[in-house]
Amino acid sequence: MSLLAVGVSHQTAPVALLEQFAMGADDRVKALHELVGSDHVSEALVLATCNRIEVFAEVDRFHGGVTDVGRVLARQAGATVEELSPYVTVHYEDQAVAHLFTVAAGLDSMVVGETQVLGQLRAAYALAREEGTVGRALHPVAQRALRVGKRVHSETGIDKAGASLVSVALDRAEARIGSLTGRRVLVVGAGSMGALAATTLARRGADVVVASRTEVSAQRLAETVGGRPAPMERMAEELAAADVLLTCTGATGLVVGTDVVAAAMTGRGDRPLVVVDLALPRDVDPGVAALPGVHVVDLALLQGERAAADGRAATSPVAVDDINSARAMIEAETALLRAERRAAEVGPTVSALRSQAAEVVDAELLRLAGRLPDLDSRARAEIARTVRRVVDKLLHEPTVRVKELAATPGGTDYAGALRALFGLGFDADVTPGAGRLADAVTVDPDRPGGTA
Repeated sequence: MSLLAVGVSHQTAPVALLEQFAMGADDRVKALHELVGSDHVSEALVLATCNRIEVFAEVDRFHGGVTDVGRVLARQAGATVEELSPYVTVHYEDQAVAHLFTVAAGLDSMVVGETQVLGQLRAAYALAREEGTVGRALHPVAQRALRVGKRVHSETGIDKAGASLVSVALDRAEARIGSLTGRRVLVVGAGSMGALAATTLARRGADVVVASRTEVSAQRLAETVGGRPAPMERMAEELAAADVLLTCTGATGLVVGTDVVAAAMTGRGDRPLVVVDLALPRDVDPGVAALPGVHVVDLALLQGERAAADGRAATSPVAVDDINSARAMIEAETALLRAERRAAEVGPTVSALRSQAAEVVDAELLRLAGRLPDLDSRARAEIARTVRRVVDKLLHEPTVRVKELAATPGGTDYAGALRALFGLGFDADVTPGAGRLADAVTVDPDRPGGTA
């Protein structure tokens, strides 16, 4: 069995395509069970955020696993595997582990160093546990990823190298209308992103109004940040008085239409409105951007500015040092987990070898009893102890060494060699060379990013 990561993110795909992958709670549950119900996937975890959807799976065959995961992703996006292939990345074994750790640390986020993805990973793992789609293989990987992400943020200054997606978006809003202190901001959505947005706005001194399809959630969040709730039915009225509209719901369709925003702009004079849409798929009708006095900040805009932000971060010695420290930490944790996984994989082989040896000893002692029936019980017991002691001593060194060697880098299948030498029987592994996502994506596990 081997770990596989297959996905699409802001690194490889435009926001318009990422919108096609938007998943609600039911969609995630369906995808999890569809994955583990396929031919080659035994465990699965789905990480779906505003800028990525990635499947981390334990598979029995590399190519078969890639094909199974690719089909589930294609179904979710309403596209063919061939249409998705240019945007899909594939990571295998150590690279899959390192990639998951990198994501958990916020190094692969649209805004480097952000922490929200760590919470999203924790939620994805919790859902997979609830649905029973993670087991002995993915449990330690997911748990280690969460610890790595937390450790990177606590032991490095990576948080200073970047900011949350919400903070960056609000910076864009302030560039348009000035400081948010005392400004009325309507937050639509009271989920995790909405809570992060409302909290960030409160810290910037904004007058926060929270609207949500669930009034209780809106009330709770508004009280937390010192704001006030508002029913969704009064959105047009609230929007007319707002300086900023920030949306981040989990809806699968548009929440704010062009007509609603156009009506809110009536009678405002020269007072502009900044619309910050952080939802995927988007909450606000794209036509809003054409309205006079309306400035839109969305994921597509932030994605386009990422390269420039990366370039600015690269000029900061502090940012470079923190990012390098984080990457070194990820590399060390990946090596440690690899050693633990390989040592665990050797366990069944060692047990099989000792079982085989015990069977040989028992057979030979039985044969001895048949040839020397008059041997007294005391001598027979001493012979049995001596034979077993000799066998144990002969097996001790190779079994200890095979566990040590399996934990070392290099990829040599010492357990497989032991099974072959002692005739224990084993299935040949299928290692990825030029694998394809259903004959569409060329996979190169030795290249960062996984696709060629």
